[in-house]
Amino acid sequence: MMTPYVVTRYYRAPEVILGMGYTENVDIWSVGCIMGEMVRHKILFPGRDYIDQWNKVIEQLGTPPSEFMKRLQPTVRNYVETRPKYTGYSFEKLFPDALFPADSEHSKLKASQARDLLSKMLVIDPVKRISVDEALQHPYIHVWFDASEVNGPPPQINDKRLEEREHLVDEWKELIYKEVLDWEERTKNGVIRRQPSASGASMTCTPTQSSGSNGLPSSNGTHPLTTDPEPKTDSSFRVLAGPLGCCR
Repeated sequence: MMTPYVVTRYYRAPEVILGMGYTENVDIWSVGCIMGEMVRHKILFPGRDYIDQWNKVIEQLGTPPSEFMKRLQPTVRNYVETRPKYTGYSFEKLFPDALFPADSEHSKLKASQARDLLSKMLVIDPVKRISVDEALQHPYIHVWFDASEVNGPPPQINDKRLEEREHLVDEWKELIYKEVLDWEERTKNGVIRRQPSASGASMTCTPTQSSGSNGLPSSNGTHPLTTDPEPKTDSSFRVLAGPLGCCR
């Protein structure tokens, strides 16, 4: 099940904040936030909660057009459309040349290319955001592109009962540490030893979240703005009545 509880809030894509469901390029937004943070040396959208997070996004990138609004749940759309309208800033203003290192003579990388990539990743509407494959082909990234790495088989889980185990936090840390050491041993000198076949499942230690067992909503129509565990909210939102009154 999809849930709004994916990604640390500062890097959470608009479609997750607004409960629209999401696809692979939800992570492209996160990468854009991290890259922008590295350029600016500060967090791009340091929201205190869901509402403040959305406000910080539109203040900088501008209010999305009506075609985007039409895809929102009615109650969410009603709130979003009542917010002040922002034109946003150009990416030249958000990320001026002075923030970037000098253009690279060795690899021919330029600040303008980095800014162009940021402008394609930090797009509110996921339909218009660059895809993972397109991002890998972007001039600013492609110099590091390695087809064998991108198309390589996933690692195989040696113990298929991994997700059924119950350990203390320190025990999980020890297991993860041993996994890292094992991987380093297998990839010594840039050569992957004993690489398993592509038929194996990829490893994950993330517990599955569902609305039935832990109270977190999925993308089943539940308003996404009810899930933030922190009590702080935008003061203008606190006084709202009606369907959104529960979203505090």
